[in-house]
Amino acid sequence: MTKYKKYFQEMMDQNAELFKEFLPIHDGYKTDRKKWSKQFHEKGGQVVEVIRDWERRLCSGMERGNNAVYSSKLAEKFWGEVKELYSHIELVGVKSSLD
Repeated sequence: MTKYKKYFQEMMDQNAELFKEFLPIHDGYKTDRKKWSKQFHEKGGQVVEVIRDWERRLCSGMERGNNAVYSSKLAEKFWGEVKELYSHIELVGVKSSLD
């Protein structure tokens, strides 16, 4: 298993309850933004904090020197795993006219 997939799985396992609570909110937000907006941004904020923490763990120390390009690609792959489950995760905290 690649490093980013291992970290992704560890993150999901250690925060299973949070991600389990967020999934129906995320799915509801995809279909009815007005109804689910408040919950999506509140719970989603917690989820994004956890994801960013694990991204930092994955890439820590790589930003310096020759590994900076590798670090950004690794973070991109990690977020790709996240987006497979939560396609709208990038919208957490973003207010729109649809909310």
